Amino acid sequence: MEATVLIPAFNEEATIARVVRVAREAGFPVVVADDGSKDGTAQRAEEAGAEVVRLPENRGKGGAIAEGLKRVMTPHVVLLDADLLGLKPEHLHALLNPVRAKEAEMAVGVFQGGRLSTDLAMRLTPFLSGQRALATQALREVPGLERARYDLELLLTRHAKAQGWRVRYLPLPGVSQVMKEEKRGLLPGFLHRMRMYREILRYYLRAHLG
Repeated sequence: MEATVLIPAFNEEATIARVVRVAREAGFPVVVADDGSKDGTAQRAEEAGAEVVRLPENRGKGGAIAEGLKRVMTPHVVLLDADLLGLKPEHLHALLNPVRAKEAEMAVGVFQGGRLSTDLAMRLTPFLSGQRALATQALREVPGLERARYDLELLLTRHAKAQGWRVRYLPLPGVSQVMKEEKRGLLPGFLHRMRMYREILRYYLRAHLG
């Protein structure tokens, strides 16, 4: 097997099983890093066919991925968000192909034709996509991976630029994700999104202004 699908998840019991099943249907082993969830995320993931790594407390996306990577034994890894909608097996193979063929060091999936809200956000900031494929060892060697929370995608994008990686941005037709306002309620979701943007801005300023 050439690749493992690694999914960091925090309180995603409503969607995680669907994402795991698609990855399994595509022929990939799946590792779900349950980032201290308080709901049935781990159970749903296991029932769908994933190997689940349980973190006792929430460490953020980077921390979850760093822990899940310990279970990845394949040369490549495909990172997916746990709340995707419209995902199909062919999307995963399309994401992996440029890396497997050594045409790129990292491939990044961009939503297209799914939902207007997520399409617009992705069109403005494609470098924030959580759907990525790259070499497992390359991901393990990203400095600060285990400490990244909301800024994981910026960290990967900046590391790729510093290393001179070839990065391919690929459309994922029909794919979108559940908005935070839908999952948490309008006000809590909005506040969570603002915290996320604050962390991203802080990381960006630190990276560019020292």
